[in-house]
Amino acid sequence: MTHETAPLFDALANAAEDQIVFDLPGIEERYDTLRRELPGVAVRFAMKACPVDEVLARLAERGCGVDAASPHEVEQALRAGVPLARMHYGNTVKSDAHIADAYRLGLRDFATDSLEDVTALAEHASGARVFCRLATSGDGALWGLSHKYGCTPDDAVAVLDRARELGLTPAGLSVHVGSQQMAADAWRDALDRIADVLAALARRGISLDHVNLGGGLPALGYRDQRGRPLDPPLDKIFTVIREGMARLREIRGHRLGFVIEPGRYLVADQGAIRAHVSRLAARRGPDGERQYWLYLSCGKFNGLYEMDQVQYRLVFPSHHGAESVPAVVAGPTCDSDDAFSHEHGLVPVPKALASGDPVWVLSCGAYATSYMTRGFNGFSPLPYTWIDGGDT
Repeated sequence: MTHETAPLFDALANAAEDQIVFDLPGIEERYDTLRRELPGVAVRFAMKACPVDEVLARLAERGCGVDAASPHEVEQALRAGVPLARMHYGNTVKSDAHIADAYRLGLRDFATDSLEDVTALAEHASGARVFCRLATSGDGALWGLSHKYGCTPDDAVAVLDRARELGLTPAGLSVHVGSQQMAADAWRDALDRIADVLAALARRGISLDHVNLGGGLPALGYRDQRGRPLDPPLDKIFTVIREGMARLREIRGHRLGFVIEPGRYLVADQGAIRAHVSRLAARRGPDGERQYWLYLSCGKFNGLYEMDQVQYRLVFPSHHGAESVPAVVAGPTCDSDDAFSHEHGLVPVPKALASGDPVWVLSCGAYATSYMTRGFNGFSPLPYTWIDGGDT
């Protein structure tokens, strides 16, 4: 199933050199769809997924806010036109200096998940609003995010109670069900956990004003390591979220607000790379079997960082309908991790591919720019461009 737009394909066809292309109208459309599916929910784009000024500015024009994870991200979002009122510091890992810097920039909403962090916030962000992140299992997600962040329900009560004692405003709870979450039940379990904590906080006289549903909304155009299309149950996910929100409002009252932090859902399918073939080679492995390797001009370190978990879809525009061979797809560097799965990730590629032939890499708008190195092995980060109503 194709999720990219015709203007994006046109831009790839017209590109004379390697670059990333972002479809700004496509991103707008995805944002508008999210607002229709979750009416009344404030959207805070997880800008780490695509820290591109033009993307941030376009989303800001639509009313979208930002989930920032560092003072530098706060500064970039401000330059792009995101108002402070639609921004929060969503990273629970932050130094005293970063707390002070973000507070000095005007930020007043901070995530937390420990007593140590709350103490630091009270010292360096006096009077700030805090929301506590609950841990989740991450089950059902391609990237579980289940260990580094979040606390237990009991700890969350203790953290927000301490926040109140220290003069901070205990404002909310948050969760993150894991990135590219494929199971609707992950949101149901998280919302049930939030309900329990809201009730426990109410018994202590703490009344929160919002729940942050976090990230995890999946992109539509990925394939798994074996090349099978992933088919996230988006309709069911949205239904579960809406039902859970209604249940939480019954517990807390209709004054409870909601925030969500999509990243790849907004941008993954709206970005693609125009790359080229470095070489299609065939050689025998230690077992004597002949295997094809397709080396591309971009890989894990300049645009395709997540190639160890997903197969990016490839289009070979100059070889439609040609005879194909199964190949391992790899990037150009000397790092052995710069490749799709060697065992299960063989991709049918045209047998007649020659060095220099164009290749389109689809559904790679998320994390393509943010994970690029400064030039590992001398392979430079890709430049980017964008289309706006069909124009680049």
